[in-house]
Amino acid sequence: RPVVVHGGGPQIDDLMRRLGKQTEFRNGLRVTDAETVDIARMVLIGQVNPQIVAAINTHGPIAVGVSGEDAGLIKATARDPELGFVGDVTAINPTILRGLLDDTFIPVVATIGTDDLGQAYNINADTVAGAIAEALGAEKLIYLTDIEGLRRQVDDPASLIRQTTPDELDRLIAEGIIAGGMIPKVDSCVQAVRNGVRRAHILDG
Repeated sequence: RPVVVHGGGPQIDDLMRRLGKQTEFRNGLRVTDAETVDIARMVLIGQVNPQIVAAINTHGPIAVGVSGEDAGLIKATARDPELGFVGDVTAINPTILRGLLDDTFIPVVATIGTDDLGQAYNINADTVAGAIAEALGAEKLIYLTDIEGLRRQVDDPASLIRQTTPDELDRLIAEGIIAGGMIPKVDSCVQAVRNGVRRAHILDG
């Protein structure tokens, strides 16, 4: 009973370039003004989500696209005023996901959340995936990325970490061995496992 959670960073970058809008990042997070959050919504909900749904549905009528705005799925608040409409998850309401899963559909989730006033926020997909896994009491949290997993030494494929613990991952982050875009994934894995998800995996998609 899988749930698919996706982002769309490269596609957002592409549309912003075509619209002549500059992308600015701070600490790996996209600075998101009102126009940029509209672009993110268009790309995630209007382009990437239906593409993934259509790809799954070549195997049968089994996938349904939803966004975090649907049925109050993802509640969010602003992470930092300097980042604009970049959100942190404050709550997950998994009712819509449970309903789809009970009807044997595969939910495909676009990671736009809203606050209590209906303001939309762009949220890191890794963070959302972990929060949804916790809310559903998932058996596994699986990240598909563009490398084979975590390494103790970034340039050494032989240093791949095949199994580890939350405490060791805390130490590797503190020592700077895990850095950059891998930090949100690892943080989400650690939090999910500490909150009831039995296993978390980072795999080459």
